[in-house]
Amino acid sequence: MRRIVILISGRGSNMEAIIRAAQDEKWPARIVAVVSNRADASGLHYAAEQGIPAIVVPHKDYATREAFDAALQSRIDEFSPDLLVLAGFMRVLTSRFVAHYAGRMLNIHPSLLPSFVGLATHNQALAAGVTIHGATVHFVTADLDHGPIVAQATVPVLPDDTETTLAARVLEQEHIIYPRVIRAFVEGRVSLIDGIARMTPDNIES
Repeated sequence: MRRIVILISGRGSNMEAIIRAAQDEKWPARIVAVVSNRADASGLHYAAEQGIPAIVVPHKDYATREAFDAALQSRIDEFSPDLLVLAGFMRVLTSRFVAHYAGRMLNIHPSLLPSFVGLATHNQALAAGVTIHGATVHFVTADLDHGPIVAQATVPVLPDDTETTLAARVLEQEHIIYPRVIRAFVEGRVSLIDGIARMTPDNIES
């Protein structure tokens, strides 16, 4: 059984989707911990209700990003994860932390990378006038939002879209694509070779 640790900073809707999919689809994996940098992250309550250890490592307790990342890494490694999943974890990670989990840390970003990195991606998309927007699952590297892309999902940008309506449609796709990629990873169907990620489908996907 592969061991998964999920990092969150807030409500953790992608975390919930991942936990539900793992249970419903009987993945060969177990979510062994959910870790947050914020004690008030509401997603911690859901994790605890599912019997998953809900851990807090408050970033405000540390004077530097390096000190926080070292403490976070130490706590995560107590659970010996095969995969680290960022699900709305709102911290920029240091290169040393990223290197420690190289090839086994995934993130989902609410845009079609390499377009619209950073924050406020839906506003960026609306301001740019694009007609297609979406979400990207990628491996995490030290280069923010530029790691090897594993999979993407698209949504149309409608003429009357606001940031709220566009974000809601993208989030629906995030809840589909992220569990699918994580399942593929734990089943050995995701490869990372020479900086290029590939995911092979299983035999039940259309």
